[in-house]
Amino acid sequence: MFMTHRPLPVAVLQLPHTFNAERHKIFLCDLENRMDAIRPRVVLDCSNLRDLGSPTIHLLLCCLEEAMKRNGDIRLAAIPPGASMIFDFSDLYGLFEIFDTVSGAVDSFRQVALDGIVQKNAAGTSHSNGDLLSEVAL
Repeated sequence: MFMTHRPLPVAVLQLPHTFNAERHKIFLCDLENRMDAIRPRVVLDCSNLRDLGSPTIHLLLCCLEEAMKRNGDIRLAAIPPGASMIFDFSDLYGLFEIFDTVSGAVDSFRQVALDGIVQKNAAGTSHSNGDLLSEVAL
């Protein structure tokens, strides 16, 4: 008996250049609307960030908290060099997986899903690699 594994969607959200209280609220509402799935998977595209000040760090932590409440995850992508220096001096690297590109971050979710299926099949049933890969829609 074969089970078809549907990949969970990965939402990609673009962070604006800067945040104020109003943008923060709007962004979180948009994020929450996209997290209606079980185990939401979200990539935050940071390529537009000009700086990574306290309001932006607070927003990133709020996004992570919302995802974790739903047993999901947030990945960061394309952090500009100037903004990434802040990560070097904080503990944020331990909280977020960070990728050079948006596509790399999206693919990382798919790789985790594929690794989980391979581990489940290795533990319980035997399929040839061709059978296993045909079950997973990437």
